[in-house]
Amino acid sequence: MLRGANNLTQQQVADYLGITRSAYSNYEDGAREAPMEVLLRSADLFGCDVHLLLEENKDVVDNMLVCAFRVDELSAEDMNEISYFKRIVKNYLKIKRLLEDEKD
Repeated sequence: MLRGANNLTQQQVADYLGITRSAYSNYEDGAREAPMEVLLRSADLFGCDVHLLLEENKDVVDNMLVCAFRVDELSAEDMNEISYFKRIVKNYLKIKRLLEDEKD
């Protein structure tokens, strides 16, 4: 759901991850279990925590799309830069939540 919502092809995501499209397809379809490194890089790309990659609730996925970059013809390098940015934002939000919890 996240890949489609971000308007990315399986080939684009596979190129970003450094794997074949067929390997990515097997992970996405659940035919094979993705290694942790693939899950971590995918979470960075989609700007979410790893467990949310498995989310099937459309409302939860829609809420994650505030960080979606809907641009055609992204290169693997573009996707690396976007994932780096999303990782920074995700970590900032985690720190902010922790600081707010300390105040309460």
